[in-house]
Amino acid sequence: MDEPLTDFQISLKKIQFLSPRVNQGLQFIFVINGELTIEIDSRFYVLKEQDLLLINRNQLFQAQGNQTNCVLLLNISDSFMDQYYSEYRNSRFDCFSQEIEMGREIMLDKMRKLLVELMITYSRRDESYQIEMQGYICEILLILIRRFKQKGSAIEKIDTNDFRLTKMIEYMERNYHQVITLEDMAKKSYLSTGYLSRYFKQKMGMGFSRFLMNIRLKHSVKDLLYTNDTISQISMKNGFANTKSFTSLFKEMYGVTPHVYRENHSEEPIDSFQSYHFEDAETLINSPEILAKLGTVLTKHDQSYSNTESRFEELLLDVSKPINAKISRPDHVLIIRELKELLKEDVRSQMLMAKEEMRLNYVGISHLLSGETITADVETDEEIATSSPYFKSDVALNFMKKNGLSLFIRIEYQEISTNEENYFQKLYGFMKHCLQVYGASYLNKWHFLFYEPYYTAVEAKELKRVYFKMYNLLKKLVPDIHVGVFLPFSFKDEKTNDPHKWLLTEGNHIDFIGYHSNQNDIIDFQELSDDRFFLAKDYLKEKTAKIKSYLKKHHIEKPLHLISWNTLSGNTRFTNGTFFRAALVLKSVLDVVNEVESIGFWINTALHEGGGKGQRIRIEGLELFHYFSGKRPAYFAMVFAKRLNGTVIAQGSDYLMTQNDRGYQLVLMNCNTVNPYYSIEEAFLQKLNKEILVKITGLEAGEYQIRKHIFDKDHGALYTKWWNLNSRHGMDLEIIDYINRSSHPDLEIFDETIASEWSFYSYLTINAIHFFDIRKAII
Repeated sequence: MDEPLTDFQISLKKIQFLSPRVNQGLQFIFVINGELTIEIDSRFYVLKEQDLLLINRNQLFQAQGNQTNCVLLLNISDSFMDQYYSEYRNSRFDCFSQEIEMGREIMLDKMRKLLVELMITYSRRDESYQIEMQGYICEILLILIRRFKQKGSAIEKIDTNDFRLTKMIEYMERNYHQVITLEDMAKKSYLSTGYLSRYFKQKMGMGFSRFLMNIRLKHSVKDLLYTNDTISQISMKNGFANTKSFTSLFKEMYGVTPHVYRENHSEEPIDSFQSYHFEDAETLINSPEILAKLGTVLTKHDQSYSNTESRFEELLLDVSKPINAKISRPDHVLIIRELKELLKEDVRSQMLMAKEEMRLNYVGISHLLSGETITADVETDEEIATSSPYFKSDVALNFMKKNGLSLFIRIEYQEISTNEENYFQKLYGFMKHCLQVYGASYLNKWHFLFYEPYYTAVEAKELKRVYFKMYNLLKKLVPDIHVGVFLPFSFKDEKTNDPHKWLLTEGNHIDFIGYHSNQNDIIDFQELSDDRFFLAKDYLKEKTAKIKSYLKKHHIEKPLHLISWNTLSGNTRFTNGTFFRAALVLKSVLDVVNEVESIGFWINTALHEGGGKGQRIRIEGLELFHYFSGKRPAYFAMVFAKRLNGTVIAQGSDYLMTQNDRGYQLVLMNCNTVNPYYSIEEAFLQKLNKEILVKITGLEAGEYQIRKHIFDKDHGALYTKWWNLNSRHGMDLEIIDYINRSSHPDLEIFDETIASEWSFYSYLTINAIHFFDIRKAII
């Protein structure tokens, strides 16, 4: 390693001592073996194996290591930084691996890996090594600048090319405990006293005496924290005239007296450097054994991190004044098309899985009488029939009743009008049979929804007549059964159309109102502009509010049921597969939980697409399961919704925090309403990722276990593994079973000591969900 590089220097060293010096440029110190103690600005950093520390420009430091250490050193010059980063002189960077906040571990791993790759490339020195090294350096600096930057102080702004100024500061740092006057320094620098005073203030932004006092105070803090010296001894040791002036100046700087500061910030004693070493003691290392050890770092730190393109946000939460709102729990309706589908084992298992993990109250069906569930009457000469047209329905209803599930039945006008008298005769027979077998207490929970779409040729008086006929039949048999009507509603015009206006005057005969909300209905997916897609943002929330306002204006206040809905998904099978949208689903649900009685989902893709007869994918509803019982994003989104418990103490457009008897919960979402076709453009999606610095104040102090659930396109999305394990020779059950078992949100565990305030970072890809379970530990 005998070829010095102009812009940066990299080396492996065994360090016994590094004498005090003012750092020029940026210096990364990565301990490969052993230990290294570094003193920077009167603070000690004890680095152990795998620790990484950055020393900023113009910081005075010295180091002392043990006999077995091996340290990777990278120094990046001021000239290189000035050339490519104009804010360099106004910035400083906080990067010490032992004090990294939760959520940034992956960034540290990435920088460790890049440093090792940089060292190995320098050791190999093939024909393109300098270009390769430039690439690694730039990656390191991008992470540093975009994720670890702080506002700089006057120290970072010093021009290190000003040799005279640098020598003055080094002299003051080495001799601060002695008497130093402006006059003496002027003589040493061959300057007049007046010129030096003006020159120093212009360069440093403060006077000579003030700068010297700050150095002395900084060193006094080290003695307060790490020694048992008295206040009087510390003041004399650090160059102050007397204890009184030291105490006064210290309080001016730190807000408390030296004695109080020591009590509030007591540190575990550490072996400080007893004296300065004016000669370095370090040895270059270049051995195959060390290079082999560097290789293990590459395999250990193999997590990917590439979020330098993402947005950065701060979320400040003060939970000392909670909003104390309740979490509403709407009913969930799982749509299966026909009741006979409950005879299938896979549908039953999906139903029970959903009931256990996301809560389930109703099974949604249509085609009650026109489908295949109720068989036709068969002519027989038996006096007492040994067969029943309700055999299939009874098997399904027995399963539902056993598991606490009720029916939510959609009856369409078109079904009735085909043969009205026959339809109502069959409906009466079915209801009479159910009343006999299951009793009124079970049927009281059932919901019947009368449905006719927005675009219809049927007149209002005809729809009203048929609805009342159905209403009276059901209420006569089961007076407390729920009978309602579907309300088609124009988001743009904020009203229903003429054929459906009859329901606005019949509130006394309507128990509930169902409605539909689908962002895809207002989008032209051939447009590439984001403008129209931005209009779809908060569509469900806004449409629900408009419907409630419209009904209230007509003096109707009935329970609302969201019978079918969707977020943006695209109108082809391809974008439905690639556009991850879990956060959009969860946010939409959280937006309306206080406004609706129930929310509907299709149970799986097979039943949902069954009505399409091989045509393009249907997008009027959300499915919980894919083919072969793979769980879709809506499933896990609703699992997170169920997991939320306690009282809401903070809430915003893309976060929600609760408090419960076990501690706290926090949900973070990165909601992006964009054209789903962009989901195949990774470079575009990268710009929609975001990193959040979360700062929470007002928490109950104590020990906590943090459980972080990560649900994004790389952790839980079914299609990611489906694509990765796809083959032109097809899939078998072994592959499909593996995909289903391994497609679930990731879980990370952290132990944290929280003292009223807690901060951490969270990196969310597009439409990702991060769910934090912050559990108070029992000590």
